[in-house]
Parts: sequence; structure tokens; C-alpha cells
Amino acid sequence: MASTGTTEPSSGAGTEAARSFAGDAALLAGLAAFKLGLHFLASHNYGYFIDELYFLACAERLDWAYVDQPPLVVVVAAASRGLLGDSLFALRFFPALAGAALVFLTGWLAREFGGGRFAQAVAALSVIILPVFLFTHSVLTMNAFEPLWWTACAYVVARILRTGNQKLWLLVGLLAGIGLQTKISMLIFGAALTIGVLLTDARKHLRGPWVWAGGALAALMFLPWAVWQAQHGWPQIELLRNATGMGKNVPFSMGGYFFGQLLVAHPLNVPLVFSGLWFFFSAKGSQFRAVGWAFLVLVALMLAMKAKIYYQAPAYPMVLAGGAVALGGWTAHQAQRWLRKAMIALVLAGGTVTAPASLPILPIEAFLRYDAALGLGSAVKLETGKIGKRLPQLYADMFGWEELTALIARVYHSLPPEERAKAAIFGSHYGEAGAVDFFGPRYGLPKAIGGHNNYWLWGPRDYSGEIVITVGIKARDLEGLFEQIESAAVFEHPYASNETGAPILICRRMKMPLREAWPKVKKYI
Repeated sequence: MASTGTTEPSSGAGTEAARSFAGDAALLAGLAAFKLGLHFLASHNYGYFIDELYFLACAERLDWAYVDQPPLVVVVAAASRGLLGDSLFALRFFPALAGAALVFLTGWLAREFGGGRFAQAVAALSVIILPVFLFTHSVLTMNAFEPLWWTACAYVVARILRTGNQKLWLLVGLLAGIGLQTKISMLIFGAALTIGVLLTDARKHLRGPWVWAGGALAALMFLPWAVWQAQHGWPQIELLRNATGMGKNVPFSMGGYFFGQLLVAHPLNVPLVFSGLWFFFSAKGSQFRAVGWAFLVLVALMLAMKAKIYYQAPAYPMVLAGGAVALGGWTAHQAQRWLRKAMIALVLAGGTVTAPASLPILPIEAFLRYDAALGLGSAVKLETGKIGKRLPQLYADMFGWEELTALIARVYHSLPPEERAKAAIFGSHYGEAGAVDFFGPRYGLPKAIGGHNNYWLWGPRDYSGEIVITVGIKARDLEGLFEQIESAAVFEHPYASNETGAPILICRRMKMPLREAWPKVKKYI
């Protein structure tokens, strides 16, 4: 009987733990499915995003790296097209899936921090309403996957800090390696996390072999990118220098940067961010303090680099998870339980109001009325240059690409057959060239060439330069290159206002062979 008495509580505790595990997983899976459904509903709205067209062009030329990004997003573009086709839904399936996984993982991170079901739900909901994620999980870009790898690293580090299982540093290295194949900003997050570890008792892990093995694994996975970049003259470093020197990105003051965070993270999430920092630096969350330090170091690094305001976004899930745990503790008393329902209702209501500003869910005319009333969609500009007259920059970049291609095709087919046979189509940036590459076969167009990023690296194909149709370049900028320049058309579109006014020119008799002139058209930015 004594032996039975000692084993039954253990069995009961195991059963209860299993029920808790299953219940938590079911709750978070439901919230993840909700986010997935949102993006599936929105996936067919508007049109192809400018970067999506570029990634599809890159996907036809798979490589170990590219001028402006590591290869993973291009591999995803190729896989999407190969497995599902090239519809908007197909192209955006994996970003939506990444968003759903991020919701689940953020809630699970709150669980790892010691949060109950309420904390897990709040953490997951805070990610669902986070504006920048609503957009980045609606289109195929590297930014759709970046937060998932950051949060996964934070989760495994938290588990190491709680359990002491140092072998998990290998998993951190694996996730960091995948993150580096997604976007090199993982280097910044890795640096912040390393400093966070050094500033706390977690630095004891540096005395063991596993953390170094994890770092070596990440470096090994990143090596192909580095080799490719070295072989091609480090184009991504050149691009980053050009973006800073040429003033591509909108400059922000410190106050402007933090105001931008309100819009990136959602005003309702701001108290949760500060609660998360309180959690990490309180006694309750002290074992996870390295994560809190990592977030603060990351903010400092972003300010020092004058980064775009959304570059900090992938770090929010880990601090929101901590804030949700703190909130759960503050409302644990039975008399305060009504606050929990009120908070969840507030988050859902607030998220619903702001969602159309970054989730392309409304019909476009309905969005214009919405934006005129609230102005949320046009509140932040990320890059210099023309602002759309009617739509915010990100939405404007989802319109007009097929119409532009059709106009280029009219110009192309107006040429005599002997000129058409040797005519090149030159886009001023990768959006125009990518649109021709994607939509062009429907209109009988050849593949485009261009000087922007990887298009420059791919070269002028076999064109001589005798006949070139240019898109988006003013005639005065071409006078020294061609003997004859003819204005053929000007693109107009009610929504694609960033491209509206783009001239289409027919340029004849280049003054030097195109391949000889090619170094002059290089544009890494």
C-alpha cells in the first residue's frame, strides 16, 4: 500500500500536467488559426506587392545569396510557385503560415515564462493585432519570417535559462542560422542577445562547450552567404552604405522613432511592453533577465544605426509575452478577474479598429474612406521619394503592375518587327522589371533588364542597346547615352501613385555597346 501511495500522486500530477499542456496548446492553436484565417481572407485583395515581383524574378535564378538579401525568401517564392502556383493566395500562403506560427509561439513563450492561460491568450492576441505583422504576414517578404526565428531563439534561450539544459544552445544556433538565411538583421539580434547574456548570471553558460557549438553551427549555415558576397564584392554592404548616404530612408529623431513604435506595435500594446520590461527586471522574472536586456540593447542599437522604425518589430513578441505574464499576475485575485475580460475585449475592439490600416481586408474604396476618417494608413512613411496621393506607400505598391506591363506591351508591339526583335525593356527599379518578367509572357514581352540590385548583377542579357524601351527614367537622364529618344507613353493609375507619371521612352542607337555602358547603370539601393 505504501508503494501505491507514492505513485498515485505522481500519476495524477502527470495527468493534470498533460491536460494543462493540451488545453494550452488548443487555445493557442485556435488563436493561431484565427490569424491564419484573417490572412487567407485578405490574400486575394489588392495586387502583387513590389517586392513579391522581385522575389519571383529571383526565384527563376536560385543562388546562395543576392545583392539585397539571403536566399531563404527566394526559396520560399520558388517553392510557392512550384507547389501551389503563382496566384496571390499561393504566394502568400507561407507568410500567413509563419504569422500563425508566431502567434502560437508567443503564447507558448508566455507559458515558458510561467504564465497561465490568460497570459498566453493576451500574448497571442497582442501579436495578432500588432500592425506591422498584419501587413508583413499578408505579403511575401523576408519580414514575414524574421520575427518567427527571433521569437523561436528567445523561447529556446528562455528554456535554457529555466532548465539549465545547455545542449539546447545547438538548437539556438540552428534557428539563428535559419534566421541568417532569412535576413542579416539576425546578426543584430544575436549581438543583443549575447550582450544580454553577458550582463546577467546567464554568462556562466559561456564556460561550457554547447553555446560555442551553437554559435559555430550558425556561422557554418551563414558561410555560403558570406562566400557569395565576397565573390561579388560584398554588394549588400555596398547597398546598405548607399541607402544611408543617399538618404533613401526617412530620418527620425529619437522622439519620432518612439512615436513610430506606437504605430508599429499598436498603442494598446505599449503598456504590455513596459509591463514586460518590469517582469524581466523583477524578482519573478529574474531568471529570464537576459531576454529583457537583449530587448533594451536592441533598442539602443536601432537608435544608433538610425534604423527604419519597423526593424525593431521582430523583438516585440518576447517582451509582449513577458508583459502578459506580469498582467496575469496582477489580475490573479478573484476580485480582479473582471479586468481580464475587459482587457481582452479592449484588445479585440482596438485591434479591429486599426486592422484595415495594415491588413488589406477592405475593398479599396472602403479603405480610402476609412483612411480619410482615421489617417492611420498614411501616418508613417518609411522611405523618401514620392508619397502616394491617395494610398499609403505600402498599399500603393500593390497596384498598377499589370496595367503598367500592358502599357509597355503596347509600346513594344508598336515597333516595326525588325526593331521589336532586338528591343530591350529596361526598368528603373526592380518593381518595373519584375512586373515585366511576371506579367510579360501574357503580353508577348521578353524578359526585362535593369540596373537595380540583382537585375544589374544579371547583366544586359544579349541586347546590344540599339533599341531600348525604358520605364520610369526621364529623357534628360538618357541624353548622353542615346542618339534618339522618343516619348512613347506616360503611365497613370488612380491607386499606384508611386508609379503614376512614369515615362515610357523608346531609345535608339546607343552611343556605346550596352555591355560597355552597363557599369554606369548600377544602382544598389
